[in-house]
Amino acid sequence: MHTLPRRFALLLALVASLVAFTALPAPSAQAAEVLLSQGKPATASSTEGPFVAQSVVDGDPGTRWSSAFADPQWIQIDLGASAGISRVALNWEAAYGKAFRIEVSSDAVSWTVVHQTTTATGGIQNLAVSGTGRYVRMYGTQRATQYGYSLWEFQVYGTAGTGNPGGDTGRLLSYGRPGAASSSQADSNCWECTPARAFDRDPASRWATSPTTGWTDPGWISVDLGATAQIDKVVLQWDPAYAKSFQIQVSPNGADWTPIYSTTSGTGFKQTLAVSGTGRYVRMYGTQRATPYGYSLWEFQVYGTGGDPIPAPPLPNDPANPPRLVWSDEFDGAAGGKPDASKWRADPGVGSNNELEYYTDHRNAALDGAGHLVMEARKETTAGSSCPPDPLSGSTTCQYTSARMNTGATFQFTYGRVEARVKVPKGNGLWPAFWMMGADFLTGRPWPYNGEVDIMEILGKDVKTAYSTVHAPAYNGGGGIGAPYTLPGNADFSDDYHTWAADWNSRGITYSLDGRTVFTLDKDQVEQTRGPWIFDHPHYMILNLAVGGDWPGPTDASTPFPAKMLVDYVRIYQ
Repeated sequence: MHTLPRRFALLLALVASLVAFTALPAPSAQAAEVLLSQGKPATASSTEGPFVAQSVVDGDPGTRWSSAFADPQWIQIDLGASAGISRVALNWEAAYGKAFRIEVSSDAVSWTVVHQTTTATGGIQNLAVSGTGRYVRMYGTQRATQYGYSLWEFQVYGTAGTGNPGGDTGRLLSYGRPGAASSSQADSNCWECTPARAFDRDPASRWATSPTTGWTDPGWISVDLGATAQIDKVVLQWDPAYAKSFQIQVSPNGADWTPIYSTTSGTGFKQTLAVSGTGRYVRMYGTQRATPYGYSLWEFQVYGTGGDPIPAPPLPNDPANPPRLVWSDEFDGAAGGKPDASKWRADPGVGSNNELEYYTDHRNAALDGAGHLVMEARKETTAGSSCPPDPLSGSTTCQYTSARMNTGATFQFTYGRVEARVKVPKGNGLWPAFWMMGADFLTGRPWPYNGEVDIMEILGKDVKTAYSTVHAPAYNGGGGIGAPYTLPGNADFSDDYHTWAADWNSRGITYSLDGRTVFTLDKDQVEQTRGPWIFDHPHYMILNLAVGGDWPGPTDASTPFPAKMLVDYVRIYQ
């Protein structure tokens, strides 16, 4: 990494920055406002060399934190107890954030935005904010330079002890607690969409009102916290059937209700509501639907103190920084050898998506003796099989064979850097892919409720474009969230090997091609604009070479057979 020339060039800017920051006046702060962040624990999404997170709270304006050279990145401070936040002061190094958010949280899991910008200019920023939380973070979504994010100081001001009673952070009180509702849906469109689904911390299951009796106003769902609690936050993750007008109410007995929040302009998607109230029961009481349908929530989470909370399963840990190699296949071995059975299992059978191939039991997958896996699509008939009509012969017996394999039975994992170096084939109707599927697909949960993460897909009819996409209940198929991208100079992907990677953690997924970021998915942004994020659980990897299908289209007389997808390696870092 060549950073010294850049550092010398910024020396004068650094000196000026130090002088300015140490003399920074507090703009119109209340008399009770104090510096809360000094010396408190700080953590970050990544660090560059010795420039660690703790440097932003050490009171020394000559030390700094710097991140990896990628988007998004974040740094957060644990204030130790809930506090009222009134101001955040940032002293940026030249590697500053052009677009970033300031967020607060009671648990470092669910975050509330208190400031955001897409036009920041760096330097010293004094931001007046209003929020309550134990954790405060800067979440950068767009760097202003080719470097990372870097801060000399990150100061949080406010008043201590103004959060939850006792100054402690709010706890998730609603997990697994009994729920009730005005009605529930139970049909082919939403089977067993009972109140319990909103309190299971599973963002792929939901509660919905009945289509026969519940697509009316009002409609409601409530939770019994088990004992009296002080409520300070409610998080709602709405299905498209959301409430335009609703109240959050509390009750000591489930019969007499007091509103602690009310709106007539609900926005749907994810709403994080700062509230204050006391009660054993909490409910969402909808008075006006935003659509012709009913009311439906993927998640209804209540935070606070007291109650009789059931401990929720621990959330998965983010990858280490720097991550370490935990799984790999370099495909070394003699020519003609089969994929390592301790790592990959064949997935034989007819493909989905109206594909035309029959996947064999590793007959179409072999090592080449030079460190590569060869996955081969062939023009050959599989007796007794059934496929959509072949465009050349008209036969409904599968006219092609190919290879599909996965790690479902051998390796499942949550989070990490998932990387493969692949050379793809060219030809109409060919569809090579490297992707992941939620492991609960193997135990019967239907797609797309398990979550699909497509790291690389290429259509043989256009080998100058690649795609990375995610699929979930609220966004799937043609509505999946993804992006196409190309090589520099609009080069052909089939001409050489290329390295695809997905950096996956609790904050989202960053896709890269040959070390260049091509697409970033921010979990918070997806939840607030598209629907629930359902990828925080074990997945497994899949490699396959499809023939035909709805998206790539059919083969034709020009499609070359056999067609070969070559894989140099697959590696997982955590």
